[in-house]
Amino acid sequence: MNWFTAPDYWLSRLVFQRALAAVYLVAFLTAALQFRALLGERGMLPISRFVTLVPFKRAPSLFYLRHSDRFFATCAWAGCAVAAALLAGADSELPLWAGILLWLVPWMLYLSIVNVGQTWYAFGWESLLLETGFLAAFLGNDQVAPPVVVLFLLRWILFRVEFGAGLIKLRGDACWRKLTCLYYHHETQPMPGPLSWFFHHLPKPLHRVEAATNHVTQLVVPVLLFTPQPIASAAAALMIVTQLWLVLSGNFSWLNWITIVLALSALRLPGSAPSVTSAPLWYEVVVLAVAALLLFLSRHPAVNMVSRRQVMNRSFDPLHLVNTYGAFGSVSRERFEVVVEGTLDDVPREDSEWREYEFKGKPGDLRHWPRQFAPYHLRLDWLMWFAALSPAYAGEWFGALVERLLENDRDTLRLLRRSPFPPDTPPRHVRARLFRYRYTSWQELRRTGACWRRTYVREYLPPTRLAGVAQRP
Repeated sequence: MNWFTAPDYWLSRLVFQRALAAVYLVAFLTAALQFRALLGERGMLPISRFVTLVPFKRAPSLFYLRHSDRFFATCAWAGCAVAAALLAGADSELPLWAGILLWLVPWMLYLSIVNVGQTWYAFGWESLLLETGFLAAFLGNDQVAPPVVVLFLLRWILFRVEFGAGLIKLRGDACWRKLTCLYYHHETQPMPGPLSWFFHHLPKPLHRVEAATNHVTQLVVPVLLFTPQPIASAAAALMIVTQLWLVLSGNFSWLNWITIVLALSALRLPGSAPSVTSAPLWYEVVVLAVAALLLFLSRHPAVNMVSRRQVMNRSFDPLHLVNTYGAFGSVSRERFEVVVEGTLDDVPREDSEWREYEFKGKPGDLRHWPRQFAPYHLRLDWLMWFAALSPAYAGEWFGALVERLLENDRDTLRLLRRSPFPPDTPPRHVRARLFRYRYTSWQELRRTGACWRRTYVREYLPPTRLAGVAQRP
């Protein structure tokens, strides 16, 4: 028991597991509420089409057995239920082996969703949740103290998240080396939050301090995770503070929160450990076998980190057991937004009454102040940010989005903040235009109440109508 477990970390394990269950709950809730429009039978990228084109071994998923909307809803809401049970501590009421299996259920369900999620689920935090969730299953419950090797592997994940992100910044955009990236980032990030406008207007010297602090936190502090206590706890605490700063500055889904969860596992929290039994032999064998497998697979992200051609957010196996991470290797200097509009006119003209669709998170209405959505993930809004960077990012799904808007599709409209058309009166034509968005100044905000100003750039999609729909007489 002394060599295999670390009784001093029992409270750290408890906090880590409950926090991870909360992230799982948000992830499954996001899937349950958005899947019909994104991946459903009439979704923009239907699962049914994906599973006919991609073999099971490349993307293992329960949806190869069945891919109806009802089955997806069952899996997503079942994931919510299991995550809520884990959040309430159900695993501690079970035998050790049953607790492990219970933790593997949300991992399996979410893996099934991610592997058929296509571009809607092509984010690094999906793999990060899966990698962390798989390892958490072998952390044990109240019957045994947490295994040392699992605690080490959790720190190894956290190290790769932070150190990999730090390296990709130094190797990527020159503004990170010049400490000037945050002159632009708060304005051009994918989804600003309610405080992002204020972060953008901080003095430039403070932006340079932010960038320098980021380098220290991501390139120096992660190494300290593998030092003795209390230095390791101090390093983890500093990472948590940095992530909370990022939470305040923008909407990054659960990326910051899952990083905080990982850092919690490295803290040695005070408190008396409950009486636990020695770890059974079968448990030691299973944990050591899993650890050996994960260390063997870790050679891929380790090589990637030291490579001059380092890549971000890539999985090296279809189960997402070990992955590489990174964010904002390059920072946009200008913010572009795709504005989608519709008209009831049979023959669209520039002077037609074009009504603008409002999205929940992405900038649109100049006077609409950004809201806090993270850790909830607005997937369509995030993809609209990529679509504004280049039409190539939207080639798979943008046409389907326009088609659903022309149909006034109920599930698609639920993803939006507001549709300008009544449910029984769909638009005759839909178009998209590209604008450059900038934050207003303090003076402009006081004078107009608008947090954004925008400039027309070009046409993104010409007026489009449903094929085969006749004009009104």
